[in-house]
Amino acid sequence: MSEKKVSKPTGGHTSVSNMPEDSARAKKGEFFVTKPISQQPSEGKDGKSDKASQDGTEAVLGHKKTAAAMEAIFVAPDTSHLRDIGEASFGTAAETVHGPDDRVQINNTSVYPWRVHSSLLITAADNSQWIGTGWFIGPHTLITAGHVVCIKNSGVPGRDGWVKSISVMPGRNGNSLPYGSVTSNTFRSVNGWINDGNENYDYGAIILPTNLGNSTGWFGFGVYSDSDLLATTANISGYPGDKPGGTQWYDSHKVANVNDRKVYYDIDTYGGQSGSAAYRIINGNRYAIAIHAYGGASTNSGTRIVTPVYNNLVAWKA
Repeated sequence: MSEKKVSKPTGGHTSVSNMPEDSARAKKGEFFVTKPISQQPSEGKDGKSDKASQDGTEAVLGHKKTAAAMEAIFVAPDTSHLRDIGEASFGTAAETVHGPDDRVQINNTSVYPWRVHSSLLITAADNSQWIGTGWFIGPHTLITAGHVVCIKNSGVPGRDGWVKSISVMPGRNGNSLPYGSVTSNTFRSVNGWINDGNENYDYGAIILPTNLGNSTGWFGFGVYSDSDLLATTANISGYPGDKPGGTQWYDSHKVANVNDRKVYYDIDTYGGQSGSAAYRIINGNRYAIAIHAYGGASTNSGTRIVTPVYNNLVAWKA
């Protein structure tokens, strides 16, 4: 499909859609933060989340308290044999476990905030299938990595470019789908990723044909200063490929470092968690600070939500 860009270009953050008829929007912004800005989260229908810990982490079995198991409502597809979507663009899994694996499985995925995280079944242009993670920011919009919605430099004929479709399974717990599955073929990213495959612009969105987010709720997101982030504990939950298929796993750690495009943290993740939210907890509310996408020898990292990213997320949420 042809790509339609918005007016008022913002460099690598110019919003791009895979649907020519869409009128994508973006606003010009600066990278350096003078004061925090944020969008509010929502706990969705009948939202009664567990109280977060005072240290800014989730109250999770293995951390603080027992999580109740959920009953199966829908049957999920078998994704246990599928690889991380990051491998399509990079050849290897994009995220890593450092030393002992500190991840804890989430069993009560049908409640907020765990139901905000979605297991993704991605069908590429060549019909190959992959796994990833996304998270709601509004009634019909999920955020994920750019390489989840658009594959770059795979070297496989017919594979590169916008993916064909993504099945979104909020709060998946193995074979159980408490909110069913919704398939989307409408995506967003930015030209820094679509045109150049630049990891500093590796973020995108999935637009659903329904308002499922009104039931699951969503995360807020914000722009925060370097000093604020360096004093923050980051949380990540998602769907790694090294664990039983379609199970959700959580870990947290203090932010290790930041620059004007990335946030770094020693949080254990694995391929399949591409696109997860790296989020903080403020007064019991969850606010994303980065889109998890990459690994490293000592830290993993995500695309930092700076003002141009924030502006695109606000536009994509509309």
